[in-house]
Amino acid sequence: MTDQVGSVVELFAGVGGFRLGVERAGWHVVWSNQWEPATKKQHASDCYVRRFGDDPSSQHSCEDIAKVLDAVQAGEYLLPDHDMVVGGFPCQDYSVAKTLSHAHGINGKKGVLWWEIWRLLQLRRAPLLFLENVDRLLKSPASQRGRDFAIMLSSLAQLGYSVEWRVVNAADYGFPQKRRRVFIVGRHKSVFAPPTNAMQTIYSTGVMARAFPVEPETAEGVLFDREDFRLHEDLAELTETFGGQAPGGPFHNAGVMLERNTWTRRVIPIKPTEGSRVTLGEILEPEGDVPEESYVPEEQLDTWRYLKGAKKEERTKGTAGFTYVYSEGPLPFPDKLDQPARTMVTGEGGPSPSRFKHIVLAPSGRYRRLTPVEMERLNGFPDDWTEGMPSSRRAFCMGNALVVGVVERIARVLAEDFARACASNLMASATKA
Repeated sequence: MTDQVGSVVELFAGVGGFRLGVERAGWHVVWSNQWEPATKKQHASDCYVRRFGDDPSSQHSCEDIAKVLDAVQAGEYLLPDHDMVVGGFPCQDYSVAKTLSHAHGINGKKGVLWWEIWRLLQLRRAPLLFLENVDRLLKSPASQRGRDFAIMLSSLAQLGYSVEWRVVNAADYGFPQKRRRVFIVGRHKSVFAPPTNAMQTIYSTGVMARAFPVEPETAEGVLFDREDFRLHEDLAELTETFGGQAPGGPFHNAGVMLERNTWTRRVIPIKPTEGSRVTLGEILEPEGDVPEESYVPEEQLDTWRYLKGAKKEERTKGTAGFTYVYSEGPLPFPDKLDQPARTMVTGEGGPSPSRFKHIVLAPSGRYRRLTPVEMERLNGFPDDWTEGMPSSRRAFCMGNALVVGVVERIARVLAEDFARACASNLMASATKA
């Protein structure tokens, strides 16, 4: 690890992917929280403690984050000082607008966890915020495309943050999995000077552009719509009115928000040179190390082929006998070893045939599913990181996880900026003195 550049609080920590990434970039996690309300056995938190629990300078919490922050607000619990808040907050639903009294309309038990992030920022105003979520967040909900993300941006503006976001497909930058996620970076005005040129920030000088370069603004195919907009300051009104102006929503795959002024563009990644990307075949374990339980029985192969194949068939729904034509395109069978893997999902584990699970052809000619170690490698975790829990839960955790290397690249740029800002502020203070 490089010299520690700053301290981090990690929310919704899972099995520690964010921590691996930021600590490889020189940050130090001083407090973390992971709690899953739907199960008694806390597999992810237990794994996190197994991997990081011997660090006496870091505390871990396995309880409802809302209760933790209630205790912080009441002065009954003290969070360590920190420079950055990170987390991949739950994405099953968003519903970010209902929890605050001045915002209405979004439901959902896990999406409202956004407001726990907001509450922590309100309490402590960390200089940096670094979040991850599925890219459909930018278009949520279906009835008002982009409303949820607009509320998040507006609420961060209330607290004094400027924001960058980018949708990154890990495979576009050489990683072995086609995993698209939106990454959100917030910088507080008390430490960081605001960007002076939105387009330069998006295309070249911003955190995301330096971590993951894109084609220049003049590249063919880039949207040049200049329909920038200002987010309404009243969250209640924003909740009621946002999202009607564009069928797909106003947010493209990259953007900047500064004092509610928003610029957003569709950017094109500069892809890795030939030979620099990692493929699915390169991360597979030797056949001799693959457990027998990973192989697909011959009698299941026809079911696998059917589920993976293209379909256009008449189906009947409900007791009323409503008929409709169901269609879907084909998926690879087996998965191609000379390309990055498809996106892993939480249901990747288990022996039952599935349209979405990966299936590969071994050198022996037998078909098999991915092993837990291979799933870990696709996300950039060390081998056997999740060992100690059932294989189905290992697959679930990797389906929920992020690509560690993507986090590391962004965290390195943030470390550079934070060190520069601290030095600049220290110099300014010394000059005034």
